[in-house]
Amino acid sequence: MRTEISSVNELRDVLGQPLERVMRKDRAALAPEQIVWLRESPFCLLSTSAADGSCDVSPKGDPAGFVHVIDSSTIAVPERPGNKRADGYRNILENPHVGPLFVVPGRGDTLRINGRATILAEAPYFDDLVVKGNRPQLVVEVAIEQIFFHCGKAFLRSALWSPESWHPENVPFRAKIAKALERPDDSLEELEAYYGKPYAEGLYS
Repeated sequence: MRTEISSVNELRDVLGQPLERVMRKDRAALAPEQIVWLRESPFCLLSTSAADGSCDVSPKGDPAGFVHVIDSSTIAVPERPGNKRADGYRNILENPHVGPLFVVPGRGDTLRINGRATILAEAPYFDDLVVKGNRPQLVVEVAIEQIFFHCGKAFLRSALWSPESWHPENVPFRAKIAKALERPDDSLEELEAYYGKPYAEGLYS
């Protein structure tokens, strides 16, 4: 049997009401603690949606502190060489609303931001975002509308940071996935070589 939730009242009947302190925790500007979090975060997930509602979530990662804090209500996320699909960026051109989620390894809580994005090909701070000689190709500048820390229950339930829960050998390795789904005409040996040491050495080229 399927029971669909089709109204806010039905949703609240199942989930209950949030505590008042939960509703009050979001802000419209960065607090000092949130600036520290951004300085220590090496990874974020950038969520976007197109005008038709189709969605995308893109991982962004660099050494900790890669996100540039412009002021208390504006941040910039740099773009590095990637697969050039630009799904999220095309979404932003249609719909500027974005939702990056910032992670600090070992921590269960996350920093959530909702805001409006602008894609920039140049800005005065680009030189501050050079990593291993690589200047950003562009940045997503986010005007913050809402920011708050999300609780760590999902990370705790998943035991994400517990090495004893890690079993990477249970899924196909990257070369095998590419062979099956993306590059069937390449040999497995070629793909293993491609995703080996040269791949890691070419992250910024």
